[in-house]
Formats: sequence, C-alpha cells, structure tokens
Amino acid sequence: MAGFVKVAKTGDVALGSAKMVEAGGKKIAIFNVDGKYYAIDNTCTHRGGPLAEGALEGKEVTCPWHGAVFDVTTGEVLGPPAPKPVSRYEVRVSGKDIEVEV
Repeated sequence: MAGFVKVAKTGDVALGSAKMVEAGGKKIAIFNVDGKYYAIDNTCTHRGGPLAEGALEGKEVTCPWHGAVFDVTTGEVLGPPAPKPVSRYEVRVSGKDIEVEV
C-alpha cells in the first residue's frame, strides 16, 4: 500500500540542487526547483547513472555518466541516450519535512 514517507528536511536540499534518498526500497532523487520539490528514480535508464549527482538546470537534470537528460517534474526523457523515462513520485512538504509517496 502506497503512503507518504519522510525522506529529508527542506534544509537538506538547497535551491537548484538534489539529494539521493532511500524510501520503500527505492533510491530516489529529490530536486529543489525554484523552491518546489520533485522526486524521480535516482537511476538513469541508460546505464544506471546516479541522477541526483547530475547537473540541474531549471527542471532538467543531466545524467553525470553519459549525458541523458530528464525532466525532474515528470521523469520524461528529454535527451538521449536514455531509452525510457524514470518513475516520478508525489512529494509533499509537511512543516520542514519532505515526504515522498512510495
């Protein structure tokens, strides 16, 4: 059964940055874009690169291994070589807690 799980504090993910967290047995990348938080799978669908370590520009993250580009708000692939999108997770902020639905 899906539910929201506390994964970080708002102060843990600075504006324009990302953090990898684990919840529900999954590695999830949390992104802070203009003060709003988004969550997608941390693992690139091309060769498994860690998306939380990629360059974030606006709402686009570039995989640090081979340059695939993903939209952090939807998980969609915006640039190759990734063959398919990553999963996206609902995020809510409760006080200073960031919670992800897994």
